[in-house]
Amino acid sequence: MTVKTTRKLTLKDVAQNLKVSTATISNAFNRPDQLSATLRDKILSECESMGYFGPNAAARSLRTGRTGIVGVVLSDRLSYSVSDPVANQFLKGMADVLDTHEYNMLLLSSNPIEQDAQHRMQASMVDGFIVYGHKPQQCHNAPWLMPNKHVITVDGFIDGCTSVNVGNYQGAKAVTIHALRHKPDKIAILGLSLLSTSRVCRMQEDELFDKAASISVQRLNGYLDALSENGYSVSPENIWNIPTNTHQQAYQAAREALGMMDRPKLLLCMSDRIAIAAIQVALQMGFRVPEDLQVVGFDGIPEAANLHPSITTVHQQSVEKGCVAAELFLGLREAKSVELESDLLIGESCP
Repeated sequence: MTVKTTRKLTLKDVAQNLKVSTATISNAFNRPDQLSATLRDKILSECESMGYFGPNAAARSLRTGRTGIVGVVLSDRLSYSVSDPVANQFLKGMADVLDTHEYNMLLLSSNPIEQDAQHRMQASMVDGFIVYGHKPQQCHNAPWLMPNKHVITVDGFIDGCTSVNVGNYQGAKAVTIHALRHKPDKIAILGLSLLSTSRVCRMQEDELFDKAASISVQRLNGYLDALSENGYSVSPENIWNIPTNTHQQAYQAAREALGMMDRPKLLLCMSDRIAIAAIQVALQMGFRVPEDLQVVGFDGIPEAANLHPSITTVHQQSVEKGCVAAELFLGLREAKSVELESDLLIGESCP
């Protein structure tokens, strides 16, 4: 029979009480594969009745040099990232792998942090970082850019770091070539995070982000190259910048584009959320989709397939992207950059 005590129990105390080794107690909490299920359940039950809940995490970190935590750096606000369908799928894929290997993740915003103390705190809490949607203009002297930290970057590039991306250029080019089969006489592009501004506005080419660091610019170049190769062109005044992938901002840009005197007959949208907002605007203005207006998206989120008309889009493997990033971080696959293929999905919005 065990008795709770007011004194803080140590691993040695518990081992003596249960008449097993300290290694056996440690394995019950940290390496369950080393014990039979019956023995582990018995030890955990006895420990709980004694008020002992496992070896101290800080002490374990000092012994092993690892915290068992990966810092997941999100390029947008946390509230936005956890509600965005693409980021949500990415986090799910990553969590599936981390859960299997008993690793935890700490969600961090990449908004600039001023105090060095906070930098050091974040760096000390994690074994490294998975940086999602890295934007160079956001991150100067960031803890995930410190030397000697294991870093994987996703949907972006950081010099010297292994990266996981999808075929943004190829996917954008393929969906554009498909859309041009309808021979539209005027085209507009509803872009995402193309410019360093928080305003919904038309493109200013000298403000474009660096191609190597921005997946949006890669998609833009995919559109433009496909158009050029097929005898089309789009002037900057027909390219909109939408700062964040939200319905409100996408709706505003689509309303402006479809309100033009010489309105476009094809909208190339850099996300399915933007495409959904564009179709909503078109229908409210009395345009038929796809008869009067063709719309294509990018991402392949479930809402795009469930909408009527369903959206022609580029499906990116967001869950797989998260799995690959976690596997790279944990050393479960070769440490080299990965580019996942994207697939063209034909829907009703641009058959």
